[in-house]
Amino acid sequence: MDFSQVLAEKTDIILDKWILAVRKDRRIESADDLSYTGVKDHIPDILKAMVTVLSKSQDNDIQSIVTASFQHGAIRAEQGFDPAEIAREYHLLRTVIFDALQADLSKGIPSEIIRSMRLIDAIIDEAIARCFKSYVEERLRELQKLQVSLTLHNEELTQLISANQEYLSQLAHELKHPLTSIIGYSDLFLRQQRRKTEIKDNFTNLEHIERVLRNGRHLLHLINDVLELSRYEAGQIKLQLVPIDVCALIDNVCEMLEPLAAGKNLQIVVDYERLPEKLITDSFQLQQIITNLISNAIRYTESGTVIIMCQVLENQRWAIAVSDTGVGITPEDQAQIFEPYFRVSSSDRPYLPDSTGLGLAIVSRLVKLLQGQINLTSQVGVGSTFTVIFPLEVLS
Repeated sequence: MDFSQVLAEKTDIILDKWILAVRKDRRIESADDLSYTGVKDHIPDILKAMVTVLSKSQDNDIQSIVTASFQHGAIRAEQGFDPAEIAREYHLLRTVIFDALQADLSKGIPSEIIRSMRLIDAIIDEAIARCFKSYVEERLRELQKLQVSLTLHNEELTQLISANQEYLSQLAHELKHPLTSIIGYSDLFLRQQRRKTEIKDNFTNLEHIERVLRNGRHLLHLINDVLELSRYEAGQIKLQLVPIDVCALIDNVCEMLEPLAAGKNLQIVVDYERLPEKLITDSFQLQQIITNLISNAIRYTESGTVIIMCQVLENQRWAIAVSDTGVGITPEDQAQIFEPYFRVSSSDRPYLPDSTGLGLAIVSRLVKLLQGQINLTSQVGVGSTFTVIFPLEVLS
């Protein structure tokens, strides 16, 4: 019996049943919004090639399968399928084909049945392999485009910082919009890929996406810091003075930074029993100062504790001190620590890759804006303490 002829006659039936099975399968959600043609894609070409391969009288048409599968993988990547959904598609195709041919296969002689079943399995396995290869290549091309875009933005921003301060704020605003889109797209794709990490070559793909996200978030952090610094230098920060609950503000900051500390097994200790319940200041700027100081302490501390202590002082003033058990700062570096783009480093301890060199520069300027002063005491290998003194009521 010529099973290739049987398959050719039932191709349309197989295709319709397969599309129906794909639409009903809840594990292939990406097909929900596709048209009949969108779901079908290049599967008819794979079935035609399968008919040719099964035929005893024609040359094997493996190249047609390779071409169709490559195209199918690239299209599925563009349509937003994840690898698990594509694998499920081919599983359903295999099932539908054997269901359609079952009655006819039972009429053949054993050698013909075994040959046909082996060929069908081999063809589908080859199609899956080729499809995944093109799928991953398409995803990597997309990620490479994102990487190039990030690199371009980074180069433009670096050139701007070094050569043209006058247009810094305007360009930084322009860079933020595409960068935010890049980060959002990459984060969505990363979450899709993490759902099924057993797919072959998926770990390489995840590594590329995570690199895009790391670079994107670092660049966005740099842009935000540059904008903040430029707004201060241009005198564009207007204080909104209101009574605030500083205890609640510190709690909110600590809660936000707790995952960062937990990731390094650091303990955050807060002592604000001697702090008045209400202060009059700019809540947003004060939060910026406290957030930068605590996150900086966590970033440069590998083990131990970060302590936040508050107290009321004489002459209508209050103080907040952030202490860590981190690497410490040399006396030479302490003299420059509040300068823009300065980052502490040494031969055996280079500066951290996610540091912009702007955090403490912003802190010192915001402290001055809130009519306060900041002091630093530090010992290398022991830790650092940043103490900020503010008035209980900031004057407008």
